[in-house]
Amino acid sequence: MSKRRRVILVTDGDEYAKKAIEHVAREIGGRCISRSQGNPSKLSGPEIIRLIKEAAYDPVLVMFDDSGIVGEGAGEKALKYVATHKDIEVLGIIAVAAKSRHEEWARVDVSIDRDGVLTPYGVDKFGIPELEIGRINGDTVYCLDELDVPIIVGVGDVGKMARNDSYKQGSPITKKAVELILERSGFYGKK
Repeated sequence: MSKRRRVILVTDGDEYAKKAIEHVAREIGGRCISRSQGNPSKLSGPEIIRLIKEAAYDPVLVMFDDSGIVGEGAGEKALKYVATHKDIEVLGIIAVAAKSRHEEWARVDVSIDRDGVLTPYGVDKFGIPELEIGRINGDTVYCLDELDVPIIVGVGDVGKMARNDSYKQGSPITKKAVELILERSGFYGKK
């Protein structure tokens, strides 16, 4: 029987997100599936599972993106497949806000604004707190409420947020979200 791989799912996959996620993975001693980058996602769920299993160690950070496609696009199909796979333990999800024409939304447990402050409110793509508590709008978040995961953290656009999350500055908002997921999921106690 194979060991379940511990992963963090990220609902963004553009080039900025890739640079941010790769940087944060190195900082925390994890791995990033760089090939999961795409806007929209290009890899299928089974292809991503294979890459996760090939990763040298956990936690493994994986990107998914629908690129604004209505309903369940390629990114969400792959995300659901990975999140419910028997060999995967999802530590948490980083739900990324977007200015979607279709206004898909999901519940979040907590958000981190562009200044790195935890807030019960959702945030917009710029990382500015919204008016609703525990809700985020995005384009790859529609299926998140169906998943049983320890924590969902809302953030603005990964690698951007008016340069507050630039990889050149260490992607501090994304890093804080990953660290929060690792802490709340009990990852450090399970090593």
